[in-house]
Amino acid sequence: MISPWSKKLPNGTIFYASLELNKTKQSDKQEEQVKEIDNKLEDDFNFDEDDEAVFRQFRERRLAEFQLLQGQAYFGDVRDIAGQDFVQEVNKAGENIWVILHLYKAGIPLCSLINNHLNLLAPKFRKTKFLKSVSNLCIPNFPDDNLPAIFIYQNGSCKKQLIGPNVFGGMNLQVDELEWMLGKAGAVETDIEENPRKHWGAKSNMIMSNVSDSEDEF
Repeated sequence: MISPWSKKLPNGTIFYASLELNKTKQSDKQEEQVKEIDNKLEDDFNFDEDDEAVFRQFRERRLAEFQLLQGQAYFGDVRDIAGQDFVQEVNKAGENIWVILHLYKAGIPLCSLINNHLNLLAPKFRKTKFLKSVSNLCIPNFPDDNLPAIFIYQNGSCKKQLIGPNVFGGMNLQVDELEWMLGKAGAVETDIEENPRKHWGAKSNMIMSNVSDSEDEF
């Protein structure tokens, strides 16, 4: 697929910047971003003057950003894998790609909760690869007591392990708290800088205080 772009220059020359896009690898999201780059660069550069240096700068900058987009991987969902998929999906995920693997088992409520949270986070952090796998299908005899378990990888190396219900704080785990945990490990680029759980106690005390004040009025 050719994504052409042309600009009529003041001297009547037509400048073409085109790039071969691989249909099997380019997502709709990438193509939308390419269009955004086109629009932004048209706004950034003023072609009213016949200035070859400006034309050259425009071309180099645009092609560099195209190449950057081509090198980025976008995911956006949580894929279920088995043990035989591990090497391909994790070790060969791609250079500098963060991979989050959740080991779970049906019938464990906290595992289901984390799967739900990951389903919300995956579209938000599309550069990160989110995976899940039934524990004993991925690692034979993996102890149920260690579930849920999240392993975070980059370049084939395990960077962080979150193992067991206590690490996640039980069923009180909120999606923003899990986002903070993953961000602290470097796996997602989050704006959450501290554990949201720290604020829960203060909010709870404030609510109870308001309830108590309301009861005193009766």
